[in-house]
Amino acid sequence: MRRLVRETHLQPSQFILPLFVCPGTGLRREIASMPGHAQLSVDEAVREAAEAERLGLGGVILFGIPEKKDDNATEASSDGGIVQRAIRAIKPAAPSLLVITDVCNCEYTSHGHCGKVVDGDVDNDATLEWLARAAVSHARAGADIVAPSDMMDGRVGAIRRALDGEGFPNTPILSYAAKFASVFYGPFRDAAESTPQFGDRRSYQMDPANGREALREIELDLEEGADMIMVKPAMPYLDIIRQARDRWQAPITAYQVSGEFSMIMAAARNGWIDGQRAMLESLTAIRRAGASITVTYFAKQAAALLAPPVR
Repeated sequence: MRRLVRETHLQPSQFILPLFVCPGTGLRREIASMPGHAQLSVDEAVREAAEAERLGLGGVILFGIPEKKDDNATEASSDGGIVQRAIRAIKPAAPSLLVITDVCNCEYTSHGHCGKVVDGDVDNDATLEWLARAAVSHARAGADIVAPSDMMDGRVGAIRRALDGEGFPNTPILSYAAKFASVFYGPFRDAAESTPQFGDRRSYQMDPANGREALREIELDLEEGADMIMVKPAMPYLDIIRQARDRWQAPITAYQVSGEFSMIMAAARNGWIDGQRAMLESLTAIRRAGASITVTYFAKQAAALLAPPVR
């Protein structure tokens, strides 16, 4: 009877799996703070993508760990960059799987910040050109969706103009529209090797106390041309997801971030909670709040539980 009257349903096609791609061949470097996840060389990322396709996932989102970093995030927009190479390898190997790319600079800068640093601070407007170049390079490599995560003002419009001008008018933008300055990103920064070398990112990520400001940020990104929006993290900001769902018709994505994943995994490994049930309950709450899509490190485990693999 519970199944018959259930209001909220989970499906593998709603989940996006993050992948961390690094240089090399045959490499799978386990991430200590994120059990079951690893930095992957391109060939290993292809295997993960093929598995994601087999499980019926909605897609993967790629984060790059470049061979070298510099103050200008040069590798972020290089046609031979690590993400660009991964896109070109994954697309023919998993043709029905959506490949989304994270468009940011923090993994590529020597200082770990998301943009061009001028006089000790990130210069918003100077960073827009970097982001636009990176998004175009991802689209040129074959990315299905580009996802700017930097939180610079005006970047959606800059990316949209650049994509249109370079012949990619049909490449959608999934904007990290409400990305909060959260403590829950810690394990991700280990995985992506993107911890800031000085200061923090609170000057451009959002104050966790400000809900109305988050809705304004979402509205601005939609006005600039975002096709989909994201709220990050997910569980601490279910109220923002709900308000966004009630206010706009655009697809809403929630990112169940590394800290959310690692807390559940740690508690389960210590025998404090039922990890499987906690995973499904948390994903159901995100969906119930109004998210159409969930980026989650539980994507493969949840998909295996919810539906038999697509063969």
